[in-house]
Amino acid sequence: MDRLARLWEELLNQQPHSLFQRFSWNRLAAQMFSDRLAPYVVCVESDRGAAIIPAAVNLQDDRIELLGETLFDYRDVLHAGDEEILLQAWRELTVLDKPLRIVAVDEAASHRNWSGWSLTPFATAPQVDRRTIDQSVFRMAHPRLGRQMRRLQKRGVELRIYGGGDSGIVKRVYECKRSHFTAEAIANLFLDAQRCEFMIQAAKLEGSACRIYTLEEGADLVAGLVTFRDGEIRRFYTTYLNPQWSHYSPGQALLYEATALSLGDGLTCDYMTGEYSYKLRLANSSRQLFRIEVSSRVLAAIVGRVSIPAA
Repeated sequence: MDRLARLWEELLNQQPHSLFQRFSWNRLAAQMFSDRLAPYVVCVESDRGAAIIPAAVNLQDDRIELLGETLFDYRDVLHAGDEEILLQAWRELTVLDKPLRIVAVDEAASHRNWSGWSLTPFATAPQVDRRTIDQSVFRMAHPRLGRQMRRLQKRGVELRIYGGGDSGIVKRVYECKRSHFTAEAIANLFLDAQRCEFMIQAAKLEGSACRIYTLEEGADLVAGLVTFRDGEIRRFYTTYLNPQWSHYSPGQALLYEATALSLGDGLTCDYMTGEYSYKLRLANSSRQLFRIEVSSRVLAAIVGRVSIPAA
């Protein structure tokens, strides 16, 4: 993959993208999850353009996915120039003769690189758009959460902010999420130690662009929030709350405070995948996300490798 780094960055500079398309994140994912996702990255380049599909084969389910395991919220390919270049990259994947599953493609990317594909609504990503609200108006709109923060502070709880290079606090957030929510094994992705380690390394990669907000009372982690700066957006990636403090709703209070501070920095706040009530209470807009699941035969038909007779 290192041979593709230069072209990868050039393509990113020519199209809108999220941090999940960055070379550094994809290389790290390819390395750390190679025991479950075998990388199969395809690159096609000519004088008419270039395309990179950061693909991998899921070794358990025997299907094609994109790199990132379950940890990349927004998926996309990289492409500039003639559409035929991207189709040729997809044709290289059809030789695997495997089904394809991608979760999830957002609405903007679906128009750009996925026209002609069968897209199924998957979820929405709530957000607080800085273009329609500023910090002061946001705080006035949620006075109860402001009071909740003050209530926590009266109990001796402090708001602290760390950078991604502070691996100790990142590790602590994910260890707490693992140990306190073992009963939610299906929903809690971070019972998997490899995923926790990936997030520690991703935070380190991002450095000051990763910001960890915490509420702490002495040695007690009351709540934690791992975020990433992505251009003019702050991605709110992981939220943790200590169940022993649930009466005070510290997770909601911390989300509110981090959102207000981010709006003060001129950033839109992306709450990521899922219409959870604690997100929707604060969000003022959302983006639609789609799932793609096709058989090997349909994949070949979409990219023009074969034709499917009419029924």
